[in-house]
Amino acid sequence: MSGHIQKLRSFIADTYRSLDRGLLYGAFVLILYGIFLIFAASPGVAERTNRETFYFIYRQLIFLGPAVFVLLVTSFLDFKRIRRVSGLALIGALVCMVYVVLFGTEIQGAKRWINFFGIGLQPSEFVKPAFAVVCAWLLASGRLIKQFPGYTSAILLYVIIAVLLLLQPDVGMFITVSGIFAVELFLSGIPVLLVGVLGGFFVVAGVMAYFVFDHVHQRVNRFLNPENGEAYQVEKSLETLKNAGWFGKGPGEGIVKYELPDAHTDFIVAVSAEEFGFILTFFLIAVFAFVVLRGFYLMRQENNYFCQIAVGGLLTQIAIQAIVNMGSTLNMLPTKGMTLPFISYGGSSLVSIGFAFGIILGLTKRHTLSRGLE
Repeated sequence: MSGHIQKLRSFIADTYRSLDRGLLYGAFVLILYGIFLIFAASPGVAERTNRETFYFIYRQLIFLGPAVFVLLVTSFLDFKRIRRVSGLALIGALVCMVYVVLFGTEIQGAKRWINFFGIGLQPSEFVKPAFAVVCAWLLASGRLIKQFPGYTSAILLYVIIAVLLLLQPDVGMFITVSGIFAVELFLSGIPVLLVGVLGGFFVVAGVMAYFVFDHVHQRVNRFLNPENGEAYQVEKSLETLKNAGWFGKGPGEGIVKYELPDAHTDFIVAVSAEEFGFILTFFLIAVFAFVVLRGFYLMRQENNYFCQIAVGGLLTQIAIQAIVNMGSTLNMLPTKGMTLPFISYGGSSLVSIGFAFGIILGLTKRHTLSRGLE
């Protein structure tokens, strides 16, 4: 028995030493900052929605444990296990998405949630990291194995997911998955002509979304015509940022959380600026930039096609979510209900980003591999 325990300790110690400390510490800095911000932002939302003061805090903490657990366990997996787990996760998430589209309850014009033992889960959140890994494997296989229809399979998989997302509809998630797919195609070395064709497809899809989905139409119009006075949350967010100061009003002293319906999700950066000031908010942005740039640096050091493509796709997911969330707060982009990784309230998002980050850590561990799939 003691021998097995010793082997387990040795395995954990060796794996921990192989993890990139910069990425690992960056993830935990974001997690801790997110806890502080949820404590700061959510009581006002709970009060306004007639819930207990710590309702959103308790729910976030309930999901935080599984998110950290998934992050750490996934980071310890090897390449083959990461692919298998991601494949199973993708199958499960796709089945749940089909169920949501067919039988889900419509909330504010969309079907996105499934009730699992009394807990609301958003299957599409788990599709993003799982798709990034499975698509990377298909593309890498197609490049290295002549008889394997990797590109065709990856495109077919993307189309299936895109259709399910647009049927919900969830345009923001569609944009994120499309961004992941586009970057992974680029990293896999597809012909320039195909890049142009896909770029045209994304532009056409964006224009169609504007005319087909009412909520997309309204949000884009509010962004383009703010003088109509319909962009209350954006205006209040900008006013808060303008008056935040270097050090803010102090933890718990802000008022914007009592005025913005989405203070704990879409506009949580505004709460950060008001209560903690520009210095700590800039630090938050710097941590995101460090994580993404550090990840791409490690990706370039890899000698494995699958790793390079998968890590690039996952980092793209994190970057898109961060840019869209912060850009909406600054009125640089239309509001799109996209969570800020590890920071915004949302159980499904928290566990999903923990899974994504764990995969990044697992695929960037120090190792020696031949240039290929294994």
